[in-house]
Amino acid sequence: MYDKHGVSGTAENDTGIHSHDLHGCSCCAAALPELLRTAGIDLARTATDFRSARPPGKSPHLQPHLQPHLFVNARILTMDAAASEAEALLVRDGRIQFVGSAAEASRLAEADTQRIDCQGRTLLPGFIEPHMHLIPIAVLRLYENVGPFRHPTVEGALTRLREGAATLPSGEWVVGRQFDPSLQDGPDALTRELLDGVSTRHPVFVYNASLHLGYCNSLALEIAGIHAGTPNPPGAEFGRAANGEPNGVLKGGPAMGAVARHNAAMRSHDVTQACLDVFRHANSVGFTTLCDQGTGLMQGGSEVSLYQALRDSEAMTCRFRYSLGDARADDWDRTTLAFGQGDEWLRATGWKIVSDGSNQGLTGLQREPFLRADHCGIAYVEPQDLEDKVRRRLAEGWQVVVHANGDRAIDNALAAYAAARDAGLDPGERRCRIEHCSILHDEQIEAIRDLGLSPSFLIGHVYWWGQAFRDEIFGADKAAKLDRTGACEAAGIRWTLHSDEPVTEMGPLRCIENAVTRALWRDPGAVLAPEECVSVDAALRAMTRDAAWQCHSEHEIGSLEPGKLADFVILEQDPRAVAPSAIGSIRVLETWVNGSRVHSADADPDGTAP
Repeated sequence: MYDKHGVSGTAENDTGIHSHDLHGCSCCAAALPELLRTAGIDLARTATDFRSARPPGKSPHLQPHLQPHLFVNARILTMDAAASEAEALLVRDGRIQFVGSAAEASRLAEADTQRIDCQGRTLLPGFIEPHMHLIPIAVLRLYENVGPFRHPTVEGALTRLREGAATLPSGEWVVGRQFDPSLQDGPDALTRELLDGVSTRHPVFVYNASLHLGYCNSLALEIAGIHAGTPNPPGAEFGRAANGEPNGVLKGGPAMGAVARHNAAMRSHDVTQACLDVFRHANSVGFTTLCDQGTGLMQGGSEVSLYQALRDSEAMTCRFRYSLGDARADDWDRTTLAFGQGDEWLRATGWKIVSDGSNQGLTGLQREPFLRADHCGIAYVEPQDLEDKVRRRLAEGWQVVVHANGDRAIDNALAAYAAARDAGLDPGERRCRIEHCSILHDEQIEAIRDLGLSPSFLIGHVYWWGQAFRDEIFGADKAAKLDRTGACEAAGIRWTLHSDEPVTEMGPLRCIENAVTRALWRDPGAVLAPEECVSVDAALRAMTRDAAWQCHSEHEIGSLEPGKLADFVILEQDPRAVAPSAIGSIRVLETWVNGSRVHSADADPDGTAP
């Protein structure tokens, strides 16, 4: 049995991607490639079919209104270098023509300009998500979200599954996702007995949030033909009771695939439409640009084919940037993809290397052993290999993006970037990044500044897992070094915030609140390292102007300035004027992309939840 932060075993899947971390990052899990394979979904073929099915003609989302728009009676935060505020915004042909005084804007407006009264609301640049995973979200959105962010207890998750089962005909699969025993009160695993309590008339299957574990009921095991005599698949394991009978816990992609492949519903899942739905949901929380950090980890270059089909469809409501996953390096090296390839809607920007696991999964690579474990985590890439990879991809012109959670992993990333600089390359000029960058010591912050690097923080680590880091994983002293936005801000380092969805849910205002308050979900009233709290202005900048810069897009988005693309949001309240603990609850009234409104809270009050 796994404990709430435990690790059991090491495996490799057929893509060569690591599967060590059983309670951590989902982006390198074997389950999703296996799910796509067993469902017969080929993303390249999906892209071709999508192109054929799309009717010709411009989408209203991509085609700028011919009629210009003048936004007045607004508190406009331009997020430009001077942190200017303005009274009015004039938009024409998908770009900002003017931002400034209402009088001057009115003088410039033509007779056909549509005047929009913002009623004193706050208007600012569209938020930018610098780290998420599009295909995993699109694939998983078919299933019920029973994770901790919606159901804090295991019983709550089971209740939601029972409610879902009650609406389905007998025999149809009940499938959940995002179950995370490290955050949900209750049993550490969903055994067949627990899931039999959901239904005995439906096969029931639940994915752990890490996607390295799955759980199923007795009927699902029966349909899959798994019993006491069934051998474990290579590199995976069927959990078993003392008598050898399978207990419903499935460890590793092949074990999960042995059950999940019998669910026919996935074969008809429209992944392209699901991607468009993800964009629309992102709009509903205020995002106008997303950046995928791990393209190709599901099906290699087929994912880029799908991206391009979405772009060509002219139905995207978010701009999209992406980094190629190094685990597919051989595939990418057979293509002509290069840094900057694409346009304002779709562009390749980074090369992503995963150097360790996750701290909450006890696989982030540490200088010293975890508080209650006798190991220091796992290096997914050895230091010399990491140096070679960083140097090669920098020489090819890529922005290199290194996932590093543990402090030893960050040491290795810094050494690799320093070696590249010694070889005559410039990591700072390419805006190289350290993703998550979770545990930072003072000397590492100095090195980041010296090398010109830019960290991006999974700030939900503080809110959702902060108590566990403090009390169970690291101890108070080391946990205080988690997500050091305040220290980086003081050092003059450009940093950003991200969700890493599906690890945590996308929500820019929630991320801003987490960075400003550093409150703990499981310990009301507590603050983790209050000296690392940042101002609302700094957090807003991190999710707009600095995120645009980090994604090599500051020339076109991230601030409201003449000539830039007309991507912005209208909020019900000014984040600077509410209690910090209320920032995440501010309503996004409207989202505009390319001068077109793509979200209205009045028309779509709930958004399109993934």
